[in-house]
Amino acid sequence: PATCGSFDYGFLLRISEDARRAEALNEYLSCRSYLAGYGPTQADAEAFKLLCGPPNQRHAHALRWYRHIAALLPQMNGQAADSTKGKRVQPPWSPPDGTEIPKLKLYNSLTRTKELFVPQRGNRVLWYCCGPTVYDASHMGHARSYISFDILRRILMNYFKYDVFYCMNITDIDDKIIKRARQNHLLVQYRAKKPSASQILQDVLTYRKHPVLILMLFSVFQPFQVKLAETTDPDKKQMLERLDTAVTTALTPLQGAIQSKAPDAAIQKQAEVLLEEAKDLLSDWLDSQFGSQVTENSIFSLLPKYWEGEYHKDMDALNVLPADVLTRVSEYVPEIVEFVKKILDNGYGYESNGSVYFDTAKFDASSGHSYAKLVPEAVGDQKALQEGEGDLSISADRLSEKHSQNDFALWKASKPGEPSWESPWGKGRPGWHIECSAMAGSILGESMDIHGGGFDLRFPHHDNELAQSEAYFENNHWVRYFLHTGHLTIAGCKMSKSLKNFITIKDALAKHTARQLRLAFLMHSWKDTLDYSNNTMESAIQYEKFMSEFFLNVKDILRTPTDITGQFEKWEAEEIELNKSFYEKKEAVHEALCDNIDTRSALEEMRALVSQSNAYVAARKSAKLLPNRMLLQSIAHYLTDMFKTFGAIEGTEPIGFPVGNNGQSADLESTVMPYLNVLSDFREGVRKIAREQKVTEVLQLCDVVRDDILPELGGFPTHDAEGKEISKGQTKKLRKLYEAQEKLYNEYLQTNQNGS
Repeated sequence: PATCGSFDYGFLLRISEDARRAEALNEYLSCRSYLAGYGPTQADAEAFKLLCGPPNQRHAHALRWYRHIAALLPQMNGQAADSTKGKRVQPPWSPPDGTEIPKLKLYNSLTRTKELFVPQRGNRVLWYCCGPTVYDASHMGHARSYISFDILRRILMNYFKYDVFYCMNITDIDDKIIKRARQNHLLVQYRAKKPSASQILQDVLTYRKHPVLILMLFSVFQPFQVKLAETTDPDKKQMLERLDTAVTTALTPLQGAIQSKAPDAAIQKQAEVLLEEAKDLLSDWLDSQFGSQVTENSIFSLLPKYWEGEYHKDMDALNVLPADVLTRVSEYVPEIVEFVKKILDNGYGYESNGSVYFDTAKFDASSGHSYAKLVPEAVGDQKALQEGEGDLSISADRLSEKHSQNDFALWKASKPGEPSWESPWGKGRPGWHIECSAMAGSILGESMDIHGGGFDLRFPHHDNELAQSEAYFENNHWVRYFLHTGHLTIAGCKMSKSLKNFITIKDALAKHTARQLRLAFLMHSWKDTLDYSNNTMESAIQYEKFMSEFFLNVKDILRTPTDITGQFEKWEAEEIELNKSFYEKKEAVHEALCDNIDTRSALEEMRALVSQSNAYVAARKSAKLLPNRMLLQSIAHYLTDMFKTFGAIEGTEPIGFPVGNNGQSADLESTVMPYLNVLSDFREGVRKIAREQKVTEVLQLCDVVRDDILPELGGFPTHDAEGKEISKGQTKKLRKLYEAQEKLYNEYLQTNQNGS
C-alpha cells in the first residue's frame, strides 16, 4: 500500500470482527510490496486505526505491515502539520455546470400531449404494432403507417440506442376476408361452368334490375340498384355509380349482338367483356345465393396467405425492417379462446346465442378501469361501432344479442358460410379487437411500452383493445405510450377507389424509388396528415438530388491525390467557423429528434449544414485553395450515418447514397472506382496541359466530364468483380464515358499544334 499505488482499504470497513479483518488484510498484502522504501500514506494510517492491535503471528504479512506503520506513524503525525508549508499543491477543482441535455419526448395519444419517454424495463422497449388485414393489395395508406413506424423504430434503436422488441400481427380472419374469399371462390366456380352469353346476360340483368324477384327469393339480399339508391356514403356511392356505368356500357353491345343474331364468336367475346366488367356485381350476387354453402376453412386461408406474401414483398421493396415476431390470428385461436374465458371469469363479458360480448358498462363502472381512454367523446358512435364489428356482424339479430349497443364481440358464433373453430360456446370465430389483445399479451405480457397503429384505429379498435386487455390482466396500464400515424391524402383528397386515386405500393414504386418515398415521409411529421402529391414527391426528389450532389463533390475532393500526412491540413478561420456550425447543426438535429422524433426539422438542419459546406467549398475554390478534406469527410460521414439511421441508405458505403440503379445490391461504386480514378487522373492531366496551352474548349469539355458525366455514371464494366452481369443501362453509360473520353482526347490533339 505504501509502495504500490493507492491502498484500497474500503473492504476492511465491511468486516466487523477484528480477527477476520486481520485475516482479510493479510490476504490483501500477500501479493503487494510494502517495504520498498516508500513512505506510508494516509490510507495506511486509516487502515492502521481499524485494527485493535497487532495481528496474530500467523498473519505474517499483516503483522509485518503493522509494525512498519507503527514505527513510522509518529513521524507521519509530526510532519502532517508542516506538510504543506513551502510546498506547491494543486488548486481546488470543481466540475463545470454543464448544460441540460434534451430528452426524448413522444406524442402519446393517451394524453394527447408530448410525454417524456421512459421505458418500463431499463433500456428495453416492448412495442406492438397493428398489422394489415390481408385481403387485397397493400396501398399508400399502409405505407403511411409502416414506413413511419419503421423510421421511428430505427431511430429508437440506432440513434437513441434502445433495445427494441417489435411485434406485429397479420389479421387473416376477418369479415372482409371471409366475404372476399367466398366471392372469389364462387366467381371461379361460375367461370369454370363456362356459362353461355345469354346466361351471363340474364344473371347480370337479374341482379341489377329485378328487385322483386330477388327479394322474393332472398329476403336478406338487396339487388344492386336498391343498394345503390340506399348508399349514403359519397365515396361508396360514386364507386357503385362507376360500376353501374361500366356494366351498362358492356351490356348494350351484348344485347345488340344477341338481337342481331351475330356469330357465336362475336357474341361470346362481348359476353366475356360483360363478365369482366360485372365481376364485382356478379360475385356479390353469387355470394348472396351460395355463400352459405362455402364451409371449407381452407377456402378462407388461401386469400390472406397470398396477400400476406404480397405485403411482405412490398415492405421489403420499401426497405421496411421485418418484425421481430409476426403473429397470425389463425395461429392463435386457442390463445384467443383462453383470453375470452378469463375475461368472462373476471366478470367483464357475457355469452349470448353462442357469441360472447364485452360488457362496456360494467367495465367502465369498475374501480380502476375506464372505457374509451383514447377517444372518450366517440362512445355511442354507432357508425364507428358497427364498422368495428364488421359487415357480417351487424344484422338485426346480431345487434339484438347485446346488452348495450356499445358492447362489442369477443367471440362470434359462426353462421353458415363462415370459418369456424371449436370453443366452450360452440363453433365460432374471434372478434376483431380480441385478436390483437390475445396475441400481444402472449408475446409481450401484461404491459407494453409502445402500441402503434393508424389514426383511424383509435376508436373503436384500440379503445376496445385497451378495455378487454385491462379486463384480462386486471390493470390500468396495458399500454404506456400509444402512437398513431396521421392520415394520407392523395392530392388533397381522401384515397378511394371511387375517386380513381387508389394507389398501391407497387404503383408508387413504379414512379418513385423507395428512398424518395421515405424522404417524402421524413419531410413530414409522422403524426400529422401527409398529402401524397406531385409537389410532395418533387420536394423529396430535389432534396435527394441536393444531398447527392454534395456527397459526390466530397468524394471528388477526397480523390485528390495526397500522401498520408497531407490529408491533415492546417485549420484557418473558415474551417473553425464551419466546424462550429457543424456541431451546432448536430445539436439542432438531436433536439429535433428528441422533440417527438421531428424528422422534418432534422432534415432541414441537415440541409442547412450542406448549404454552409457548399459555400465553404465554393469560397476555397474561388481562392484557388483546396477545401479541408478531413472536415468535409466528417460532415459527409455524419450525414450518411443519419440517412442510414432513417433507413434512407442501405449498404456499407461510408459516404453518400449507393451508386447504381434503385434496388441494386452490388457495391457498384467499388467496382467502378478504378475506372473513375483513371479517368479522373486523365482529366486532371489534360486540364493542366490545356491551361498551359490556353485551350478553353478542352477545359470546358473536362468540366462536362466532371460535372455531367461522372455524377450520372452508374458503372462502366459489363460484369462486376464477382462476374455478375451488369445491366444494359449501365453498359450504355460505359459507352457514353468512353465516347466522351475519346472526344476529349481528339479535341486536345486538334488544338495542340505540335501534337505532343
